[in-house]
Formats: sequence, structure tokens, C-alpha cells
Amino acid sequence: MPSSLMQSYREKHRHPVNKLLHTIGIPMIAISLPLFFFNWRVALALFTGGWILQFVGHFIEGNQPAFLRNPIYLLIGLLWFLRRIGEALHLVRPAER
Repeated sequence: MPSSLMQSYREKHRHPVNKLLHTIGIPMIAISLPLFFFNWRVALALFTGGWILQFVGHFIEGNQPAFLRNPIYLLIGLLWFLRRIGEALHLVRPAER
């Protein structure tokens, strides 16, 4: 993954509340996708709630979600979340901010 994509994503997610809402919302969306096969009501609630958190975060940050410009950022967001988990668990070095 080009570092410029991740750097661009980080620049759009600097506000601590936006980061928190993305840290909660991204896994909600990711978990909801396979869950649709088992319990569509719970999956729909997670999916909808996760996206609401994403958009509230961007409202607070004062910018548009990056995926509106380029859909690849839907995957970059998931990678951003996984990297944050890896950093918190000391499995990867913190990225330069």
C-alpha cells in the first residue's frame, strides 16, 4: 500500500473524537458484513450505527470522508484501524504522525 494513501487518511483523521468514533465505527461495520448471513437485524444495526459514527466524526473534524473521493479508502480505513490495534498491542511501531 502506498504510504501516501495512509498519510492522506491520517491527515483527514486528526481530531481525537473523530479517531475515537472511527475506532469504534470501523469494526462495527467490518463485523456486520459476515453477520448478515446469520442475523440480518443485528448486522443492519451494527452497519448503520458504524456509518453514523463515521459521519459524525467527519462532521466534528470538518471534512468529507476520504472514500467519497476514492473508494480505496474504504480498505485504507480498515488498515488504519488494524494498525492502531497493532500499535496499542506493541506489535508494530507507531507510525510517524
